Amino acid sequence: MSLKVGDTFPSLTLKILGEKGPEDLTTDSLLSGKKVVLFAVPGAFTPGCSNTHLPGFVMKADEIKANGVDSIICTAVNDAFVMGAWGKAQNADEIIMLADGLGELAKAAGLDQDLSAAGLGVRSQRYAMIINDRKIELINVDAKGVDKTSAETLLAAL
Repeated sequence: MSLKVGDTFPSLTLKILGEKGPEDLTTDSLLSGKKVVLFAVPGAFTPGCSNTHLPGFVMKADEIKANGVDSIICTAVNDAFVMGAWGKAQNADEIIMLADGLGELAKAAGLDQDLSAAGLGVRSQRYAMIINDRKIELINVDAKGVDKTSAETLLAAL
């Protein structure tokens, strides 16, 4: 079952790339007492994610934060090294690049997808949320494209 508006975001420990390598980071510490925009992509360095989705949030980060958002989080079923490298390649300094290496977040959200037929394994669906103190205020999912999950769409919803 997928997460929906009004649900509490799941408590998980995921990874980010720190100065000395992968570091644990809990969703509770990222979300408790904060207003957050979180978006998920099927994979780092993939065409739609690298050419459109993440760059939109990089370009709109200041505007999003000016609307009362404490942080912007990008997550994918990739390891912390890949997420860190992708963030660096995209100049995503204002975005927390959260690694869901085992797909635990995607599964807990009910937004995982099996792309094994394409050789990609289990990945996240493309989605975006506005979360306020761990409560989901908005959740949009895109089956194709990034219309519902773009930075512009989330900015308009703030």
